[in-house]
Amino acid sequence: MVFKRFVEIGRVSYISFGPHAGKLVAIVDVIDQNRALVDGPCTGVKRQAMPFKCMQLTDYVIKVPHSARQKFVRRAWEKAEVSQKWAQSSWAKKIEARQKRAKMSDFDRYKVMKAKRMRNKIIKHEVKKIQKEAAKK
Repeated sequence: MVFKRFVEIGRVSYISFGPHAGKLVAIVDVIDQNRALVDGPCTGVKRQAMPFKCMQLTDYVIKVPHSARQKFVRRAWEKAEVSQKWAQSSWAKKIEARQKRAKMSDFDRYKVMKAKRMRNKIIKHEVKKIQKEAAKK
């Protein structure tokens, strides 16, 4: 198995659990084998040590020097347009859809069920129509 995402200075990662769950941070420095110094200037995460266990590495890397100050990290973040790229990624869209589904009320789920039924009924009708035409030929 070939790895494509490595822990490196400037690597943007997604925090999967903990007090800042769901936010993006940039790795500013590697403390040891288990922890990194991270900073999320545009996501509201203050500079802190964070274990790798609660981070998931993304494909995005920003160009920052070793132990860069917050203003340099912010500049590099905005220059690389990380927030916009993340919003367009399928990973972010899946997370958003999962959250949206979790917030649905019982009535919302009922409306979705009825809409799916109606859609499937229309598709079934069209398929039968096409099959009938194919059988005539």
